[in-house]
This record gives sequence, structure tokens and C-alpha cells, in this order.
Amino acid sequence: MSEQVLIQFRADKALRQEVAEIYEAMGMDLPTALRMFLTRSKLERGLPFEAKLPKVAVPRNEAWNAFEELRRQASNLPEMSLDEINEEIRAAREERRRSR
Repeated sequence: MSEQVLIQFRADKALRQEVAEIYEAMGMDLPTALRMFLTRSKLERGLPFEAKLPKVAVPRNEAWNAFEELRRQASNLPEMSLDEINEEIRAAREERRRSR
């Protein structure tokens, strides 16, 4: 057996949990799936899936105009306190948890 090394990296906690559950349903743990990814990358000599930029690019002036329009719309909204903003975030997260 070849020498083993430790590979560490950071990932979003929720993403890690969701992906781990997918692999567990397939009968494997996350480290095994990551080793498979590395092995397949070696065989492919690159990413083991297609990775490319989207075909449609938004022209700079179009993106800027959209940004300015959103800014104009936001200027008409009432001011919110930090507590109100945090409450909206909490409610949205709770709704997302319930819908899973």
C-alpha cells in the first residue's frame, strides 16, 4: 500500500452534510467518494465531468443598467432596523428548514 497523506479543505457545513447523506445512501462515506473523485481525475487527466463557462455572457453596460435599476427600486423601500433584517433572515431560514 502506498504512503497515505491527509488532505484538508474547508466546505460549507450544510453542503457537506447534504453530500455526505447522498453518499451514505449509496453505501459509502464521504472520504471514499472523495478518493473516487481523485482516482477518476487521475484517469481523466482533469475534472471527471464537464466544466465550462455559460454560453451567454451579459454585456457590461446591460449588467450596469440592471444594477442601477435595482438600486433605484431599493431606494423606494422603507428603512429597516438591524433587528427587523435579522428577523426576516431567521424567518426565511426557518421556512427553508421546514421545506426540506
